[in-house]
Amino acid sequence: MTLNPELLQKLANTAGTPFWLYDAATLRQRIADIKFITDSPGVQARFAMKACPATKVLQEMQKAGIWIDAVSGNEVLRALAAGFQGGQEPAQVCLTCDVFRDNALDVVLKHGVLPNIGSPGQIQDLVKAGYKGAISVRVNPGFGHGHVNACDTGGPSSKHGIWFEDFAEINKAAQAAGFPIHMLHAHIGSGPQFDELVDNLTQLAEEFASFLPQLPYLRSVSLGGGIPHNYRDPQAKVPLERLKKLFADCRERLVAAAGRPIGLEIEPGRYYVAPTCILVAKVTDVKRTRDNIKGAGATFAMVDAGFVDLVRPAMYGSYHRITVLPHDGAQRPEVPIVVAGPLCESGDVFTRDDQELLQPRDLPQPEAGDLLVLHDAGAYGYAMSSNYNSIGRAPQLWLEEDGSVQMISRRETLADLLKAECSEKLSV
Repeated sequence: MTLNPELLQKLANTAGTPFWLYDAATLRQRIADIKFITDSPGVQARFAMKACPATKVLQEMQKAGIWIDAVSGNEVLRALAAGFQGGQEPAQVCLTCDVFRDNALDVVLKHGVLPNIGSPGQIQDLVKAGYKGAISVRVNPGFGHGHVNACDTGGPSSKHGIWFEDFAEINKAAQAAGFPIHMLHAHIGSGPQFDELVDNLTQLAEEFASFLPQLPYLRSVSLGGGIPHNYRDPQAKVPLERLKKLFADCRERLVAAAGRPIGLEIEPGRYYVAPTCILVAKVTDVKRTRDNIKGAGATFAMVDAGFVDLVRPAMYGSYHRITVLPHDGAQRPEVPIVVAGPLCESGDVFTRDDQELLQPRDLPQPEAGDLLVLHDAGAYGYAMSSNYNSIGRAPQLWLEEDGSVQMISRRETLADLLKAECSEKLSV
């Protein structure tokens, strides 16, 4: 996204700060990238909508023929409301979860979406609920990781999926319940370097190929997401041609192992949306601490966005590029700055490392009234925002390719925060 300081200031004056701004052109380019790498016979892309479930984003996916991977009953309902179809012919929406909570089972029964189970007990959950239909099985292949250990999606430390050596037992339980397995699924994460990602995906396809003789009803195999986005280098490019060939080759290997047509799916989340959105905040003050026996002092730029808005840096030390837009347009020298938010929480800092230590960033000397931009906030930004300190979530704005801007969700008010509170007597 190309920053337009004049536009951002106008939006700040109109919508207030902080606010989220999505760039339609960037999103559509990322969608086009995924369409390119899945433009081979029998290959289908999904969107892991947990990364950014905004209706406007879902509608862009639906128009492009991208299917949905949902992880809760409400995500399924959001996808249906955005225009996706329920049912399994085809399974445009898949529900992937390790636990059926809240309305998940009801949604599966009512809308017939494909349940992608990640825990053995879910088979009996479906039986007890009266489910009749096919299932998908999420397998933990024993390898794969995220950019930090807390984001591991495969291997012994991951809670996701059914351990690969236990698959035969799960297959027997599914057969006994009358649930044909239509899809095998795994997700190995987007943490590896690209060559490692290719090796992991190839290994995953080979492991799944070994399962196919046991699965006469299998229709497709999902290799999950994992296409990386470089948060530090906006010019970094993913070798799309290589991915396209990889997915076509993996699909051919699966077809050969099965002796019949088998589809191949991928389900990126981060890659589509990470660069499509920025979080814009205002600098409210600059203050300093001094060196003492506890450590070095720092210069803090206080801003009105916090981890209620973008939690990733506080949660696991994720890196987001930062731009300071001086209110007077002046060129200022760069100095080491810690960017901190408004919350009553010491961890409300955007410039920290994955060891939870302050990591000052060289930025133009900020002043009160400047705008500060946190880049690449589209993936798990608004989606993971909260109401801590009773703060309403910031508005989401959408920048169209013709330069027009619309608000796609307003700033939350106290009434929004209180509307779920009640005083209802329960019969116990």
